[in-house]
Order: sequence, then structure tokens, then C-alpha cells
Amino acid sequence: MIWFRAIAVWLLMMAAETVHGILRVALLAPRVGDLRARQIALFIGSAIILGIAYLFIGWIGARSKSTLLAIGFIWMLLTLGFEAVLGIYAFGFGWDRILAEYDPRTGSLMLFGLFVLLFAPLIAFRLRRNQ
Repeated sequence: MIWFRAIAVWLLMMAAETVHGILRVALLAPRVGDLRARQIALFIGSAIILGIAYLFIGWIGARSKSTLLAIGFIWMLLTLGFEAVLGIYAFGFGWDRILAEYDPRTGSLMLFGLFVLLFAPLIAFRLRRNQ
């Protein structure tokens, strides 16, 4: 049950991040440029991910550090797959473009977003526990 709930929360995160991406392209990128918009969006997206994790971590039901990190790892892998499929089939990007999104040497910060996903369940659990 924990794993089905974790995946349901991940689907909610991807829906929120998809809307976030559309708004980034439509509203932010024309004002600050694509690269800067993607850099700014990393922080907004991280807040969205952490907020959703915070709201739903109790519902997921995971309690141990190893399970929370496993959920984060699954979220990270699912997101990599989602980004690859979306990039290739929806936007027609090649692997070079997709991989460049995760290369900090190009100014991209997406790699850091993956770390947020990895640790979001643990961070959310600890924040909820400390209330």
C-alpha cells in the first residue's frame, strides 16, 4: 500500500510540475530568457515538490529512514523516465538535449532537483514529526 500511495503522490507531483513548466515557458521565460527561467524554476519546483511531500507523507505511511529514502529514489527514477519520454516523444528532443538538462556545467540545475526528489520524503517526514 505504501508504494501505490507513493506513486500516486509522484503522479500529483508530475501534474503540478507540468503546470509549473507550462507557466515557466509562458510567463517567466519571455521576461528573463530560457536558461534563467529554468534556473529560477528549480527553486519554485523544489518548493512545490517539498510542499506536496509535506502534505502527503503521512498518508503514504512510510516511517523508516530506509523506506523514505527508497520512496525518494523511486520518485527520482520515475522522474528521469518521465522527463526522457516527454522530451523525446512530446518535444522531439534528442538524448544530448535531455542529458544537457542535468549538466550543471551548462548552467542547468536539474541535477539538484533530482536530489530534492530523493530527499523530499525524508525531509517532509522530519518536518511533520517536529510539529
